[in-house]
Amino acid sequence: MSVAVLRRLAASLRAWFDGHAPASAAGAPRRIDWLRQLPFIAIHAGCLLVPWVGVSAQAVAVALALYALRMFAITGFYHRYFAHQAFRTGRALQFAFALLGASAAQRGPLWWASHHRHHHVHADEPADSHSALRHGFAWSHLGWFMARENFAVRSELVRSWARYPELRFIDRWDALAPLALVAALWAAGGAQFVVWGFCVSTVALYHATFSINSLAHRYGSRRYATRDASRNNAWLALLTFGEGWHNNHHHYPAAARQGFYWWEIDLTWWGLRALAALGLVRDLKPVPAAVREARR
Repeated sequence: MSVAVLRRLAASLRAWFDGHAPASAAGAPRRIDWLRQLPFIAIHAGCLLVPWVGVSAQAVAVALALYALRMFAITGFYHRYFAHQAFRTGRALQFAFALLGASAAQRGPLWWASHHRHHHVHADEPADSHSALRHGFAWSHLGWFMARENFAVRSELVRSWARYPELRFIDRWDALAPLALVAALWAAGGAQFVVWGFCVSTVALYHATFSINSLAHRYGSRRYATRDASRNNAWLALLTFGEGWHNNHHHYPAAARQGFYWWEIDLTWWGLRALAALGLVRDLKPVPAAVREARR
């Protein structure tokens, strides 16, 4: 694919997103900050280098391992710990998983938790930044993440976490963790490890995570009569280590577990149980039986 073709494709995407950007809750136009999204775009473009760097069993194994490890950091810690405080842990493990989550290039833990808390307050209302029902698939999946109005941390929603200077540092310099991972992959296996272990793995992480915003409010079943359009989707649950049980989650966000029944596979819950057995996390908040059986 030539540079000219890539430029035309980028220009078309920019025109489409800008033309379809919804208005904010206050009526102001939403716009993508294209300059600040160049790293995000570059990570996607890096996947196009696969034919040049080739493929090996080692590179694919690294990509899969980094997908799994960072997905657990996002779902278990960015989401269930930082956003919902569904369990407790020590400061060292809190820092380690904040750093690992940041290496997924989905910004820092304070940014992630604050925007997710905002989503729960305004789920599928006009103020919801990534409502698929209000703003359409493309904006709920990608556009909101790239919009300049959503780039800042909603500080008022994460004051309890902002008292930790190491979390503020990770959040302020959120590019450092992904860059450190790229450097480590380059040292371990050169360009092939960077393309597979970082670009391919990170892009897969992006779109699996984003699918909860764009797809899990449109496709699946509704066990609970929540005020939003959240749905349970077993396929998304597999991809995202349990996040696809989204209607369960919106029904009772406080739980460390999102697969409410034994047959609802929730790999993040199993991982947290393993950490609890090792004494690394504690006080995993359960789903009360009365909550599980209510509002069907």
